[in-house]
Amino acid sequence: MTTPGHPPRALLYGASGQIGRRVLADLRARGWRVVALSREERPAMAGVEWRRGVLPDSAGPGDGFDAIISCGPLDLFSHWYACTPTGDARVVAFGSTSVHVKADSSDPGERDVAARLRLAETRLADAALARGAAATLLRPTLVYGAGSDRNLTRIATLARRHGFCILPHDARGLRQPVHVDDLAAAAVAALSLRGPGLRAYDLPGGETLAYREMVARVLAALQPPVRLLVLPGPVFALAARLARVTGLHDAGAAVLARMRQDLAFDAGPAREALGYAPRPFLPDAAMFDAPPR
Repeated sequence: MTTPGHPPRALLYGASGQIGRRVLADLRARGWRVVALSREERPAMAGVEWRRGVLPDSAGPGDGFDAIISCGPLDLFSHWYACTPTGDARVVAFGSTSVHVKADSSDPGERDVAARLRLAETRLADAALARGAAATLLRPTLVYGAGSDRNLTRIATLARRHGFCILPHDARGLRQPVHVDDLAAAAVAALSLRGPGLRAYDLPGGETLAYREMVARVLAALQPPVRLLVLPGPVFALAARLARVTGLHDAGAAVLARMRQDLAFDAGPAREALGYAPRPFLPDAAMFDAPPR
């Protein structure tokens, strides 16, 4: 815990991931001392003590910190948190809007993801309340900006490989892609919240646009730009089946169906509580390049 004349201490899980790297940079810039968990050895960094391990089994102790931040899988973190003494350290943990989006999916695997997220949220809330700790849950939408997400970067990677991208003509479901830097800023802002128990905020991006327009912007940002082919529904369905059979992509029926669904969330509560002000979706090619290891 912080003592007079000493900087605050944070324990950061997922510090080498796409969001965790940005959170780590923000904490260092604000003078925090950070113990950061990583699966692999990491180079020395001023103000950072790297701890090698994985959640939940080899993550190490959790006491003696002013704040604990998780940028990794919520189910693993919530299990560790519920079973590990941490005092009343403030907690900020990332979940996902998949807890809403996939709850009624036609895919049993996706429904299982939503159920595990919901269970993890409940476990985190109960543990925080029991120890009188302030906990904040942050649920991002489509994350981009670090080159390691499984959505827009995957689209960009496949488009670069094949030289084109196909979509059905009715891929007009609403989306709100959110930049990793905006998520890191929200996590650091959440450290100022007080009061026992869990607060949860959805974190959409700063612009709501149709799925087709979102993909078109990604393709236009690539160097060189990649062509978008818009197909009638039946033709797209046939092309998608052929792509799965030949291994060009592995998107399931539920994923393809969501292109037509509106997945938009309200940033108002996060704006009021955290000063959350996400940027509009203006991608560039570097945002979809793989990060250095």
